[in-house]
Amino acid sequence: MTSPVAAPVATRHAYRDWLIARMRDDPRVICLDSDTGLFTGADFGTAADRYLDLGIAEQNLFGVAAGLAHDGWLPYVNTMAAFAASRAAEAVKIDIAYNRLPVRIAATHGGLAAGHLGPTHHALEDLAVMRAMPSMTVLVPGDAADAVALLDQAHGYDGPVYLRLGRKPTPDLPPAPAPRIGVPQVRRDGTEVCLLACGPLPTLRVLAAAEALAAADGVNARVVQVHTLKPLDDAAIAGAVRGCTAVVTVEEHWREGGLGSAVAGFLASQPGPRLVRMGVGDMYVSAVGSQEELLDALGITAAGIARAARSALRPGLDSPLFAKF
Repeated sequence: MTSPVAAPVATRHAYRDWLIARMRDDPRVICLDSDTGLFTGADFGTAADRYLDLGIAEQNLFGVAAGLAHDGWLPYVNTMAAFAASRAAEAVKIDIAYNRLPVRIAATHGGLAAGHLGPTHHALEDLAVMRAMPSMTVLVPGDAADAVALLDQAHGYDGPVYLRLGRKPTPDLPPAPAPRIGVPQVRRDGTEVCLLACGPLPTLRVLAAAEALAAADGVNARVVQVHTLKPLDDAAIAGAVRGCTAVVTVEEHWREGGLGSAVAGFLASQPGPRLVRMGVGDMYVSAVGSQEELLDALGITAAGIARAARSALRPGLDSPLFAKF
């Protein structure tokens, strides 16, 4: 009799369960919430007095976290990515990053995960904002297992950590060795084009695009998951793109400031392959829809990624088109 296949777990729920267990084991850990609902009904056990809900007051939330960290606590702060990166950016910059305080920012609803709520709740700038801040570590797990592995490593890190999480479950990525902070992970080997992906759905769609390229064009695509935007290991990126004619970056983020910009900055410092950056163009996504629907409309699909790879390999082809809203 075969065992039932476990349903995928949202990265934010994997984080919640990990944090509750860690709070019981480590008396320094304190959970600061902003009325997210993520911990509704959670059993903190003997650590219950270290769960504090400060309400929807994000700047105050980060100021309190900074004060607690300064006094020796290890705060985990929970809010939506759009609010952490925009509404509370000054408090993150001045109170936390400037002082290199060990605050862990657990930012849910990353990218277009809150697509049903419109542009006010989209987080298409968060990776750019956070990776620009000195001392900040920026992590984007690809699935629940990634989230747990990266959290285990980040727990003992010196300085602040930004963790971008999703809203709902996404399919697990294919089995692979546990990720290591700062080291991009090769998910599929290849020699012609390197597809660099950041985030759960972009990585899944890049893997599907690689299979389509192999089947339809005989193109052998290398797939690399970049779960750490900062620090970005230049040597690992150099190894990832070595021997490839072209590179395509795919992310659920504006094309400026995120993965594509990080890779472009590296490639600009040395001769390298042609780069095509896939992401959200210079616009707000004003349509309302599910995360998947909005990514489809933006052309961030397996077919769109494959088209971008063909364009990168053969510059005479038209560049990928991006939807306008």
